[in-house]
Amino acid sequence: MRIETPQQLTRLRKDCLARFNRHPQKIHVCCGPGCLANGAQKVSDELKKVIKKKRLKGFSVDALKETGCHGFCEQGPLVVVEPAGTFYTRVKVKDVEEIIDKTIRRKEVLERLLFTDPQTGEKIENYRDIPFYARQQRIALRNIGQISQCDIDEYIAVDGYQALAKALKKMSPQDVIDEVTTSGLRGRGGAGFPAGRKWSTCARADDSPHYVICNGDEGDPGAFMDRAIMEGDPHSVIEGMIIAAYAVGAHEGYIYVREEYPLAVVNLQKAIEQAHEYGLLGDGILSSDFSFDVHVSRGGGAFVCGESSALMKSIAGEVGEPRAKYVRSVLKGLHDKPTVLNNVESYANVPVIIDKGGKWFSAIGTKKSTGAKAFSLVGKVRNTGLIEVPMGTTLREIIYDIGGGIQNDRPFKAVQTGGPSGGCLPESKLDLPVDFDTLTEAGSMMGSGGMIVLDDHTCVVDLAKYFLAFLVDESCGKCVPCREGLYQLYGLAVAISEGRGTEADLDKMEKLSDTIVISSLCGLGKSGPNPFLSTIRYFRDEYLAHIRDKKCPAGVCRELIRYEVDPQKCDGCMACITACAQNAITGKKKEVHTIDQDACDKCGACLAVCKRDAILVL
Repeated sequence: MRIETPQQLTRLRKDCLARFNRHPQKIHVCCGPGCLANGAQKVSDELKKVIKKKRLKGFSVDALKETGCHGFCEQGPLVVVEPAGTFYTRVKVKDVEEIIDKTIRRKEVLERLLFTDPQTGEKIENYRDIPFYARQQRIALRNIGQISQCDIDEYIAVDGYQALAKALKKMSPQDVIDEVTTSGLRGRGGAGFPAGRKWSTCARADDSPHYVICNGDEGDPGAFMDRAIMEGDPHSVIEGMIIAAYAVGAHEGYIYVREEYPLAVVNLQKAIEQAHEYGLLGDGILSSDFSFDVHVSRGGGAFVCGESSALMKSIAGEVGEPRAKYVRSVLKGLHDKPTVLNNVESYANVPVIIDKGGKWFSAIGTKKSTGAKAFSLVGKVRNTGLIEVPMGTTLREIIYDIGGGIQNDRPFKAVQTGGPSGGCLPESKLDLPVDFDTLTEAGSMMGSGGMIVLDDHTCVVDLAKYFLAFLVDESCGKCVPCREGLYQLYGLAVAISEGRGTEADLDKMEKLSDTIVISSLCGLGKSGPNPFLSTIRYFRDEYLAHIRDKKCPAGVCRELIRYEVDPQKCDGCMACITACAQNAITGKKKEVHTIDQDACDKCGACLAVCKRDAILVL
């Protein structure tokens, strides 16, 4: 049916809410990519099968919801029983019947499936009591895990599209812009530019037509915040875009999704179709004189197309190359027309800002970085996954309180933020508040929200080399400083990692980095040297160890290490002999083994399988 008025939307919301709550108990199965990879779809299918077979009174298959990513990827597949909030981790198909018989039918809790706090050893039943969730404040991620992945009725049941109705019927375009400006919302894609200022400039532009674009080209390694929103709550993005289009006078928009996110494309297209059916997209939305339509545009996998002007070129069917920054996209963007571009998370915040008010949003976070920010917390941390915390939360709180600390109680070394163009911050910076300006001052950046935790087994020279290699591959090659400068910077990092570097090379790298930052055409080149600049700033001694001592303190760079067997710890179990593909390890059972240094290719397989810590890295 087509929704013509806000009153009709309100009545529909009541009907949707009644259907949403008609079951006294509900089962939420996380069907985010991490859980799906571990068998969540099989668990969900088995739940449906068993529910049908059991024919429980007041409980049907409709009570099962396949939701987006719950965030706690480390513990998947995840099953949550509501309203009790019973949180089951690493659920297998064999557990399904017992969940139905005991938890649904008898209200009993299966202790073996509960989350165990790695710091206290305590079993926690309700997910709201788990530090990973309890210390978050979800705004952009508010609906993910609570509603089915792509169901407009469930989105409407949780107040979806109410903000759109409010904007169209009670606010002028300038009122919307003023509210977003009051909120202090800054672009969550990395640049942190004030959204209100961007929208205001575009709205005043004389040229027409105007466009609205959503940047879903989340290319940073280890980042998946936008992916989770597009897959698990696509209507929040669409609603935010419609409100933005109303504010700036646009009637057409695009969601640019990277090729590697096929489920996001499917769910967005479903959501667009559903919005059309309800008259929330298309002509005369809610019987107003405002019309808007949105299309999904698929990227080709180029990292540089995350840059605004390159992205617009790609949408237009041209080669995805950036252009000079003095050409402002709010005045000359897509097809050289005024264009507002924000990322997925930014648009997902807009309905909440319009609904609750800009002052409510600005009261969260810090004065210059308001609201909350979603991060993908990955690496050598116990609780990996997707989180959202108020701006200003410290790195220590994120890594230790939410993340549960470092795996295997290893020493913390650094945290890499901001993706390939970000930087590494050492232990001395753990108490820094996470916001746009503080991270930049410390030599890193917010980026889109990737956060990789590193322990003492990580070599910062190797890390810088890895990210520089990534950026060399992803450079579009349009400008010389980026195309040639990053290539030369990478070559010098390789030489140092192999023990061929000199202290003079460090001076060359620092001067070269300055040149690249100053003269590159776009953000990829200007921030490209950051992996080196941040690591040399905080870990110069480690670079010097590679150069002067020809040693890799972390035991990572192959050319600078060797493996030996500790005769005091080796009990001759033969695990290392079995694992060695080069036949470089010899020895009899229950006798001390030895490693032939000429045959060893330093792959580390022996170190990985030895349970006695008998392999020394020298």
